[in-house]
Amino acid sequence: MATTQASPFLTPLNFLLTPCLRQHYLWAGGHFVLLISALRYFLATITLKAVSSWWYKVSFTGALISYVIVCQKSLGLPQPSAAWFKRALVDENVQYFLLAIFWWSSKPVAIALLPYTIFSLFHALTFTRTTIIPQVLPPGPPATAGGPPQAHPVAKKLQVWVKSNYDTAMKAVAYTELLIMARIILGAITFQNSLLSPIFYAHFLRQRYYQSAFTRDAIAVVDKRIEGYVRREGVPPVVVQIWDKVRLGLGRWAGSTLTAQQPAAGAGGARRN
Repeated sequence: MATTQASPFLTPLNFLLTPCLRQHYLWAGGHFVLLISALRYFLATITLKAVSSWWYKVSFTGALISYVIVCQKSLGLPQPSAAWFKRALVDENVQYFLLAIFWWSSKPVAIALLPYTIFSLFHALTFTRTTIIPQVLPPGPPATAGGPPQAHPVAKKLQVWVKSNYDTAMKAVAYTELLIMARIILGAITFQNSLLSPIFYAHFLRQRYYQSAFTRDAIAVVDKRIEGYVRREGVPPVVVQIWDKVRLGLGRWAGSTLTAQQPAAGAGGARRN
C-alpha cells in the first residue's frame, strides 16, 4: 500500500529532526520577519509618526537570519584558507550579509531597508507558493487524464506575478541602491551618519557594478542624465571640469575588482520560478 508523506506542519518531531527542513523554514521566517517589520517601519516613516528603531533592528535581524543560512549552504562552514575567503568575498549573498551587519549596527537609514524588503517580498511569495499553499489548499485537477494534479490557481497567480515583476523589481533595487549612496553622502556631510558609511557602501556598489547587469544599467542611465545636465549650454566650465575629474576618479577606482561570479538572486538566494 502506498504511503503518503506527512505534512511538516503536522509533524513537529520530523521538523526538528530534519536539518534541511529546519533551515528552510528559518530562512523563510527571516524573510517574513524582515518584511513585516520593515513595512511597519516604513508606514510610520511615511506618515511622519514616531517609530522605534527596534523595528529597524528587527528587520535587519531577519535579513541576517536568512543570509547566514544561504551563505552557509553555498559556501559551507568558514575555512581558514585564502581560497575560501576569496570565494566568500565575491559571493553576492555574503556581500549583502556583511552590509546587513553594517546597517544593523549603524544609525538607522530608512531607505537602506528598501532593497532587502523587495528581496524578501519575492522570497516570501515564492515560499508561500511552493510550501504553504500546497499544505492548506487542495491541488487543481490534472491537465490530462492520469496526469499529476496541477498547482492551485492561487499558486499559479503568484508564480505569474513573481515572474512578470521580477526584472522590474531588480531594476528598482538597483536605482534604490544608488539613492542610498546619495543619501549617505549627504548624511556624512550633514553629520546624520558616519563618514565611514559612504566608504563602506561605495565598495559594496563597486562589487554590484561588476556582478549585476541591473546595477550597470542604472549607473549608465544616471551617468547619461548627469552628462546631459553638466554639458548643457550655459553651465559654467568649472562645473564640467569638476565632473570630468570626478568621473575619471570613479572610473580609475572601479577599474580593478575581484573576479565576479555568476550572480545569485540576492537576499537569501531564491531565484524566480
